[in-house]
Amino acid sequence: MKKVNYRRLIPVILFVAVFGMLFRSNLFTSYVVDGKSMEPTLHDGNLLMVNKIAYDLKDVVRFDVIVFHANTKDDYVKRVIGLPGDEIVYKQDKLYVNGEYVQERFLHSLKVGSTHEPFTNDFTLMEITGHKKVPEGKLFVMGDNRPDSLDSRSFGFISIEQLVGKVDVKYWPLS
Repeated sequence: MKKVNYRRLIPVILFVAVFGMLFRSNLFTSYVVDGKSMEPTLHDGNLLMVNKIAYDLKDVVRFDVIVFHANTKDDYVKRVIGLPGDEIVYKQDKLYVNGEYVQERFLHSLKVGSTHEPFTNDFTLMEITGHKKVPEGKLFVMGDNRPDSLDSRSFGFISIEQLVGKVDVKYWPLS
């Protein structure tokens, strides 16, 4: 049986612990969902792991769930609906991007159980923002719970500079 040399093992454990803390705090951060705007995808109290470097490596993709700085105090979690250059129209509860119908599969279960008709009210970007298209460097975001979400329909576009990161993992509850 081989004897363990603890004097050599302790510095390795300390290095791994320090490296792990630095890695986690610079690349990922945790958030707690506060509110119902992203139901059924995310619920009040869910714990999320947000990838802070995802958009340093790749572009934002439509339907990504993101966290962004809404103001100096609050961060919001929403879904990206419109990318720079997109023309967004909602008509008869359907999303049209640049004139093409785009299915939102993530809304199906919420629409089925909802008493709201329509689930998402009709609008065009021009009506709510005064812009025909999403400007360069901006995003149009919405909550999945369309009847009960404070989103770009209320506060307008968000700047890509406001992004904290992409929601990678919901780790609590474990279900």
